[in-house]
Amino acid sequence: MKRSVIALLLVIGCAWARVANAQPAQPPPPCVDAGDVRFVCGQQGPEDLVVVPGGAWVITGVFGGSGGINAIRVTDRTTTKIYPSAASKDRLDAKIYNMCPGPPDTTKFTTHGLSLLPGRNNVHRLFVVGHGGREAIEVFELDARPATPALTWIGCAVAADPIGLNSVRGLSDGGFITSNFLPRGGTQAATQKMMAGEKNGELWEWYTASGWKKVPGSEAAGANGLEMSADGKTLYVAAWGSQSFFRLSRGSAPKRDEIPLGFRVDNIRWARDGSILAAGQGVNETVVVKINPRTLAVTPILKRPGQNGFNGGTVAVEVGDDYWIGSFAGDRIAVVRAR
Repeated sequence: MKRSVIALLLVIGCAWARVANAQPAQPPPPCVDAGDVRFVCGQQGPEDLVVVPGGAWVITGVFGGSGGINAIRVTDRTTTKIYPSAASKDRLDAKIYNMCPGPPDTTKFTTHGLSLLPGRNNVHRLFVVGHGGREAIEVFELDARPATPALTWIGCAVAADPIGLNSVRGLSDGGFITSNFLPRGGTQAATQKMMAGEKNGELWEWYTASGWKKVPGSEAAGANGLEMSADGKTLYVAAWGSQSFFRLSRGSAPKRDEIPLGFRVDNIRWARDGSILAAGQGVNETVVVKINPRTLAVTPILKRPGQNGFNGGTVAVEVGDDYWIGSFAGDRIAVVRAR
């Protein structure tokens, strides 16, 4: 595992331990449903989740262990590794990703933020934050027509030093926007300042013609999850270090509106009702809220203490009548009824 990824895991893990006043780690309890919480077992740091159109499958990153990308069948919560796998393929799109040196080293390929753009005929585009052999956005074609979805790697954009990638939002032309959460090679003192709210990173855009460029006005303390409005004019960003959330217009003279959330907000996702689901870590608890993108009003959704082998929640997605909640560490995804 690359040094920057180890540092990131240590930062998040130490932060969680600090706010939780955690005792020395104990073996996780058996992964069995408990009370009103069900689990998707057999995971390795499912830090981010996306739902495949149609709702039959959930794709998850693998932030620890053997890495790769998993697909989970919703009906029975079974997990299949779909990259690398016998069914996965590599087919470089050299027109869009003309500077990509080739497929990732799958022996070191841990995965972090995800973004899924729906396509035609049940073939979609998946953008993945990849660590390990290189720091890059890896791009895949996701074919959801087979009995189990199949992935074809089609390109990458390798991040310049010292960008430390976290989340990604894919764009229809093959470009993307991504967050620089923790620049690689930083000191422990700089990390502590970020956790105290000092801005240390920002968002970046990448396009074939222009390469990497900073997004004006996007500076943040621990820039983390991000989403974009349907018209492409507005970005929504989680700032983990300052425990806040901001809305940013795109363009040369951006307008920014920021609100405190009171917890370390991690990934954000659009909800079916047009609000934004924001998940993250409170004091020894996983917190999920909804944010109105127009008014920035916040509605509490869920607060759950670390229990039953699950803590450090990082993302919440709607799957049927449930919320599926991922975590940067651990061996399970929590499933709770949406109320």
